[in-house]
Amino acid sequence: MAHQTDEHGHRHGHGHGDGQDEGPGHGHEHSDLDWDEMGPMLEAQAEVFTPLYERALAWLGKEVTEPGLIVDAGSGPGVLSCLFAEAFPGARVVAVDGAAPLLERAAARAARLGVADRFGTLAGELPGVLDELDYPADVLWASRSLHHLGDQRAALASFAARLAPGGTLALLEGGLPSRFLPRDIGMGRPGLQARLDALEQDRFAAMRSGLPGSVAETEDWPALLASAGLKHTRTRTFLLDLPAPVTDRVRGYVAETLGRFRDSVGEALDAEDRAVLDRLLDPADEAGVHHRPDVFVLAAHTVYTAVRTG
Repeated sequence: MAHQTDEHGHRHGHGHGDGQDEGPGHGHEHSDLDWDEMGPMLEAQAEVFTPLYERALAWLGKEVTEPGLIVDAGSGPGVLSCLFAEAFPGARVVAVDGAAPLLERAAARAARLGVADRFGTLAGELPGVLDELDYPADVLWASRSLHHLGDQRAALASFAARLAPGGTLALLEGGLPSRFLPRDIGMGRPGLQARLDALEQDRFAAMRSGLPGSVAETEDWPALLASAGLKHTRTRTFLLDLPAPVTDRVRGYVAETLGRFRDSVGEALDAEDRAVLDRLLDPADEAGVHHRPDVFVLAAHTVYTAVRTG
């Protein structure tokens, strides 16, 4: 399975949902990441997306009734896991991830928020680790962890098998590429983020093809949910709209995300675009994202749900 960094960190073998995968990409396809060091950053970035998550969970709350067990498959540092615990006060929540340091952060967060008495963690590789759950799930949530598994169809079947009768599988996948800056930022050619997106699409395709057991799949999520034997598919897209001027925390998220672009696809940019991106990331440059007044965040994430009826 796979590990994620999304607004988010991924690496092969684990999943970190929590918004840590800004569109296709932003994955770290290596296994030597220091999750103790990355944990605070991942947690802070996921917190930026809390308004979007809260709207998604409010919608999900209308789709499910009084769940007993909610499983966050690919939880990362547990920001969204804890939001589940707050949104569904009668439920037990289990955060599942492959990185023990991130699960430690999730448990500590649950304790700070006063929900530790109905919060648990489970460390291991998706999807197989789900077999270690004591009970089937009433809600199984997977936030941008599925696309880091080589055989997504088989993984969905495994997810569906861990649902209780009447249980709901909810996937956060896809949406639209985020925007942080105007099309014309006053330096270089207009449209830098669109060019970065195109390069990320190529990098994401290469990541997918390099996963163990990778199977090419048309990403028709409702059809794939149906192929796993689930019924009553629903789709809803949620918007995060943080207009300029943004807070320092949001600026930090934008800088971190553009920095990951620089690391992953920067060398494929032409010299002019690379120079502009370096200026945007320079904390001392008044034209950079740490200072410019026109920085914003506009993101759209899509949630797909389906139900196990038998």
